[in-house]
Amino acid sequence: MRRLLAAGLLASVLTAPLTAAHAAIAPDALVNQTTEKVLVALKDNKERLGSDPSFVYKLVDDLVLPHFDFEAMSRLVLGRYWNQASEAQRKSFVAAFRTLLVRTYAGSLNRYTDQQIVLLPLREDGKGEEVTVRSEIRQGGGPAIPIDYRMRRSGEQWKVFDVSVDGISLVTNYRSSFSQQIQRSGLDALIAQLETRNKDAGSR
Repeated sequence: MRRLLAAGLLASVLTAPLTAAHAAIAPDALVNQTTEKVLVALKDNKERLGSDPSFVYKLVDDLVLPHFDFEAMSRLVLGRYWNQASEAQRKSFVAAFRTLLVRTYAGSLNRYTDQQIVLLPLREDGKGEEVTVRSEIRQGGGPAIPIDYRMRRSGEQWKVFDVSVDGISLVTNYRSSFSQQIQRSGLDALIAQLETRNKDAGSR
């Protein structure tokens, strides 16, 4: 539970909308500059976040989607099955997986309780094309939760392609789970299951 909360909270902070003027800002500087703005938005809308699901989804859609590379994440999650998939299967999986993550983050935002986010030194790949934005979510009465966001340069912007919470990679975690389901029932069955889960969640 705390991993979902941590991932959802930092996702909203990290992926606050970029303006053209901010496009070339280093990823850690971008996180630092947008943290206060996003935290204020969460605090100001705390009651509405818990009572209006449509508002929660819109908030996540506005803050998260533009700066996550869902196709790259989908390729990594499916592994060899991505290469075996048809174009239609790939599109369907990306859409279903994106909705799953949006709903996960939306649920996490509902449980936001004023945790403090502290940024740690940035890790770079030495080529300037990939970085890891490191941070901790500190909460009263409990240990700090380490969060790592792996990002790649996409043009003049940076895109998130994996998130690790407490040392657990989102991509690795889903890859293991989805691989088992594909082996049992096939990719189409997995996509159908994700679509059903998303539909059921949206009707609550």
